Amino acid sequence: MDSNARTAPPLDLTEAFARIEEHWRPRVAASWNGQAVKLVKFRGEFVWHRHEDADELFLVWRGRMRLEFRDGVVTLAAGQLAVVPRGVEHRTSADEEVEVLVLEPADVRNTGDVLDARLTAPRQSL
Repeated sequence: MDSNARTAPPLDLTEAFARIEEHWRPRVAASWNGQAVKLVKFRGEFVWHRHEDADELFLVWRGRMRLEFRDGVVTLAAGQLAVVPRGVEHRTSADEEVEVLVLEPADVRNTGDVLDARLTAPRQSL
């Protein structure tokens, strides 16, 4: 690579996830053109919600999770991804701690159309 190139240094995902201590509190790992890669750890069930104006891509880094919909469930393991289309009500859940990358517009609130004092997270970077 050209030593004059302007780019962010690489991010080691294993190290980045190790710095995350709270469940359900996404951390912005990278952003570009109004989009963001958010890292999140969780265990248990999240709140049912929807994002009216944004699709969400979930990519499991470590563990297993469920994307629950009112009419079914999609189970994801490490290395698998799925997209929740805008406007579709869903919740995430996991029996054991899981580490997930979420790709979505940077300004998307993690609880979508629901305000929950315990779960709605402010935007935070690593």
